[in-house]
Amino acid sequence: MARELADAQKLLSKHRIVGLLGNSKPMDRVNDVIAKVAAVFTTVLITGESGTGKEVVSNAIHRMSARADKPFVAFSVCSFPDSLIDDELFGHERGAFTGANQSRRGRFEEANGGTIFIDEIGDLALPLQAKLLRVLQERTVERLGSNVPRPVDARIICATNRNLEQMVREGTFREDLYFRISVVKIQMPTLRDRTGDIPLLAEYFLHTFAKVHKKRHRNMSPGFLAALSRHSWPGNVRELQNVI
Repeated sequence: MARELADAQKLLSKHRIVGLLGNSKPMDRVNDVIAKVAAVFTTVLITGESGTGKEVVSNAIHRMSARADKPFVAFSVCSFPDSLIDDELFGHERGAFTGANQSRRGRFEEANGGTIFIDEIGDLALPLQAKLLRVLQERTVERLGSNVPRPVDARIICATNRNLEQMVREGTFREDLYFRISVVKIQMPTLRDRTGDIPLLAEYFLHTFAKVHKKRHRNMSPGFLAALSRHSWPGNVRELQNVI
């Protein structure tokens, strides 16, 4: 099994440089943009359906940048109620609210010198959009309970599965913030649009899980691979990973 795993790692090594798998044209385009934008300090907006690998792309940009030895901090807007997002992103001072017994750094300060990845940015409430815009413009944060600006040097990468341009037209997403976070845009292809990558992905997941669970690696039959290619994969790469 060790030799098989080593062979698989060699086969996949060129893709794993950026943490992505695929030989298809859509993924070649994604990899090209990642390689170019990693060297430039600018905001990036990654769009696409759930399960297409948006956080993987953000992590790849960070690891290929000059900030690779600094923190990579991931935050999902949907993981917290609106009342807590302000505190999570920007932190608070002692006594800012009941129970705030000590000061706390927010995610932006945690990511100082590195990269902050904000997932599901389309679900951010309008008042918090205004505060995020100020952070982008001023490169400072103000903790809850304080009016002292704290400088932060964090690259911002955002992601969403929503249509932000339509939300701008509807007035539910700030136009000025949209232009700030989308200096470079990366559209993640669905697995339906790159079915040729399914065998490579399936093989990678099979080798990975064989190693994790200490199981003998089995070869996938042509019939099994054909069945995988016929499926519509509404959950994209994440669904394929779960199936394997």
